[in-house]
Amino acid sequence: MPDLPDNEAGWRVRLTPEQFHILREKGTEAPFSGEYYNNWAKGNYLCAGCGTKLFTSTQKFASKCGWPSFYDAEDGRLVQVEDTSHDMKRVEVLCSECGGHLGHVFEDGPPPTGQRYCINSLALQHSTK
Repeated sequence: MPDLPDNEAGWRVRLTPEQFHILREKGTEAPFSGEYYNNWAKGNYLCAGCGTKLFTSTQKFASKCGWPSFYDAEDGRLVQVEDTSHDMKRVEVLCSECGGHLGHVFEDGPPPTGQRYCINSLALQHSTK
């Protein structure tokens, strides 16, 4: 695991401006615009901020919500917190290693979990390793 920045200036150097907006400022990308929305290649999805393995391609499904969606995550890799921004009540998903904002989780996913992790492509990196 690479050394992580200890301040926002360090994150600005490490990330693209778009990634910084998503991961550090809790932004979101436009629906259907992300690189991984229609990516069905086998492999793993890593946090773009720190490289932590978050999801596998076998956990991905076509939700048609506009963002890459997963029905499950790797154990212990995500932190969930209540998000009441934008006059909504949602559950925000953060990387457990670097605290980067990834997206949100909803309870309208497929079996076996019933979960839909709705994740910004800019918060992810796909790896075939």
